[in-house]
Amino acid sequence: MIQAIELQVNGEVHTCLPQTTLPQLLVQMGLNPRLLAVEYNGEILHRQFWDETEIKTNDRLEIVTIVGGG
Repeated sequence: MIQAIELQVNGEVHTCLPQTTLPQLLVQMGLNPRLLAVEYNGEILHRQFWDETEIKTNDRLEIVTIVGGG
């Protein structure tokens, strides 16, 4: 049996499967990765690194939606 990973997203506990990448997690959460900025364990994570970032136990994510306007 595969053990789920526990992490915090915006202060709430979430789970995912091992080897889940950041974009996969965002899609599983029903979010559009193109409209988001992500802080990963206290650091803003540049989009070029998202695909290679695998979620690990006890990771902390802060996710904000980018809002356009004028």
